[in-house]
Amino acid sequence: MTISSALNAGVMGLSVNATRLATISDNIANSSTNGYKRSETDFSSMVISQSGGVYSAGGVRADTFKEVGALGSLISTGNALDIAINGGGMIPVTDLFGVEQSSTERDFQMVPTGGFYPDENGNLRTQSGLFLLGWPTDAAGAVLTGSRDSSSGLVPVNVDVAQFSASPTRNIGLSLNLPAESTTAGGTGEAFDLPIEYYDNLGSPQTLTYTFSPNVPASGASNSWSVNVVDSAGDPLVSIASFDVSFNDSDGNGGSISSITPGAGTTYDAATGEMSFNVVSGPMTSFIGKVGESDGLSQLAAPFSPYNVTKDGAPIGDIQGIEINQQGEVEAIFNSGFRRTLYQIPVVDVPNANGLTARNNQAYSISAESGDLYLWDAGTGPVGDYAGYALMESSTDIASELTSLIETQRAYSSNAKIIQTVDEMLQETTNLKR
Repeated sequence: MTISSALNAGVMGLSVNATRLATISDNIANSSTNGYKRSETDFSSMVISQSGGVYSAGGVRADTFKEVGALGSLISTGNALDIAINGGGMIPVTDLFGVEQSSTERDFQMVPTGGFYPDENGNLRTQSGLFLLGWPTDAAGAVLTGSRDSSSGLVPVNVDVAQFSASPTRNIGLSLNLPAESTTAGGTGEAFDLPIEYYDNLGSPQTLTYTFSPNVPASGASNSWSVNVVDSAGDPLVSIASFDVSFNDSDGNGGSISSITPGAGTTYDAATGEMSFNVVSGPMTSFIGKVGESDGLSQLAAPFSPYNVTKDGAPIGDIQGIEINQQGEVEAIFNSGFRRTLYQIPVVDVPNANGLTARNNQAYSISAESGDLYLWDAGTGPVGDYAGYALMESSTDIASELTSLIETQRAYSSNAKIIQTVDEMLQETTNLKR
């Protein structure tokens, strides 16, 4: 009967508004919870087939979900390991048991933000017990990127590194001018020395000395130089590399390199403009410039001018702290200024973020509704970059929730009135027998 359907509709109205009240209560209670994503209740009408001009109330159904795609505001903090995603995407984490388990057995979870700190074992974790995951690096600092469509390559981030660290110099870049008058007839033949400090495998400073000797002709100009390189770490001090370089003096090409001839123990890569040789502590490359260009060595009518000398490597340093940069690279910072990359934290993305399964501690896991994950480098594709010294606030808007609370209260009272009215009508029907 239609009167019974009205009663059922009223009862369902009470039930769905109670569900909405529960989501509003959760939202308000977590309005100060960093990384919290507000819950939403969506009402859907239910229709019963109508016939003969008689209407039967179908009622209403409630569906709840998390607005995981909603972004909260970022707030600044004083902790270098407080991180959030400045845009779309999530941070990969696991629980305490997942730290010791293999990637196939690990409980993979995601969070939008996290305040991390190293525990007694050096693992980065939150106060709620979630551990940060990332791709490790090799000894040279290169990231060992695993599969991007699974979490199999991710490992717990451990920052228990050696207190002291050094990085050997492996690349030197030279940009300097050699005086053109030195290679003309009547020149003094004076050589020019360029000492460059570098760091060996133990972080000790050593010196490479480049000696540029002009080739003085009997007449005219040779525009050529002989270069020797001596390593101070060697005993005795002997040349470890040598090459001859000639320069153009033609219109439009004046001062650029015309040819390079490497000597014994030295090789030259014309594509990169780099000279390769071995110092006492290992291999070394030195950029000197490409043929036809003057961005490395040049010869012009100007004094000997080493205007730009670059090198990598760092001396022995004491660790000062750990930071996570915008690219998600976990870096150990030493007082020598050297930064050593330990891990790279990817950003997790799924096709339907609102389909993720909500877990405790503002964490989420993959579900059939969310779709499969993909691991992006921070700031690429659809995901944002990492914001250090920051946490994401709750996406709850208190004013909006209080407004919804009033609406829900009124709707609940109205549905209760339906039940009261149906009860009175049924009472009238019962009284017909009297």
